Amino acid sequence: MKLSARARSIGASPTLALDAKTKQLIREGVDVISFGVGEPDFDTPNHIKDAAIEAINAGFTKYTPASGIIELREAICAKFKKDNNLEYKPENILVSSGAKHSIYNAVQVLCDEGDEVIIPAPYWVSYPEMVHLAGGRPVILPSGIETGFKVTAEQLEEAITPRTSLMILNTPSNPTGAIYTRDELEKIAGVCVKHNVAVISDEIYEKLIYEGEHVAFAAVNPEAKEITVTVNGVSKAYSMTGWRIGYAGGPADVIKAMSNLQSHATSNAASISQKAALEGLAGPQEPLEAMRVEFKKRRNYMVERLNEMPGFKCLTPPGAFYVYPDITWLIGKKLAGKQVTSDSALADILLDDARIAVVPGTAFGTEGNLRFSYATSMEKIQEGLNRLAEVLETLE
Repeated sequence: MKLSARARSIGASPTLALDAKTKQLIREGVDVISFGVGEPDFDTPNHIKDAAIEAINAGFTKYTPASGIIELREAICAKFKKDNNLEYKPENILVSSGAKHSIYNAVQVLCDEGDEVIIPAPYWVSYPEMVHLAGGRPVILPSGIETGFKVTAEQLEEAITPRTSLMILNTPSNPTGAIYTRDELEKIAGVCVKHNVAVISDEIYEKLIYEGEHVAFAAVNPEAKEITVTVNGVSKAYSMTGWRIGYAGGPADVIKAMSNLQSHATSNAASISQKAALEGLAGPQEPLEAMRVEFKKRRNYMVERLNEMPGFKCLTPPGAFYVYPDITWLIGKKLAGKQVTSDSALADILLDDARIAVVPGTAFGTEGNLRFSYATSMEKIQEGLNRLAEVLETLE
């Protein structure tokens, strides 16, 4: 059968491909420690699992409205009000099969064929592919370690053209853990409002902040709210990655268009998962703080160890659960007798010779970086970094 040009243009997710390769090596008996995929190693809290079991036993296993059950959308409205000072009604909320699905829906309804979509780099791997699927053209704004991996309003102003329709912003960031301040967001919002550029604000790591504060982009001023779709979910905060519940809040007409699209693509998110997410948002929040505290300990240890390694330069990220060290000094050197020609080559060497899995920066739109996830146990972090130190002893 002939594949469409659209299908031929899209590659697999580099992070999920790495995870699949890592798991295959483990099945083959290879002792690999993965710092690759952003998935909390904690179990879903018991009260959330209990709510799902109760839903199953009660027979809550049928279709729901495509946009999500009203109780969950009301709980999301309450969350936006309490945490973000954003006033929404249920008609401003769409529940989807993960935050990734929410972003995809938003890109599809906000991007026309030939539109330019501004994406700060480093970026989450799926953003450019989603833009391509909508017929748009990603316009990448670079940032580096010297700016804390954040772009400026001045960069944005220079990048906007008559074809610019949309910007995708991620704070806290995957892969860097960077957080935009209120002042930075206000300046960026001013540019977007001035040029009527819509914004998808991906705030999935909102609950994982160690220094500073999270400011919702849509909350910086009333004009910003009118041009913004805010995306969040339960995967990272509540350790519910496999439950696949994300949500979006925004102008009612945009949310309606996203709901219409979803109704023809996937219908509703899983009914049982919706009940679990409702309990997550409305129930006890103490497990979130326990996870956050443990993540901070792991982050501090990983940053300290990496900065002791030859060729590694690592900022202390204020959010998410990733570190993103600069490794450009190592390019051109040899490790384990192999030439380090790029960050991708280094990632391959580390997998083959140190048996640790990391993601190269090229997957996120930058060169000369590696992403390490510390969403794994301290014991595995210690062992993995010991292996990294050992292979770096072969540096030539």
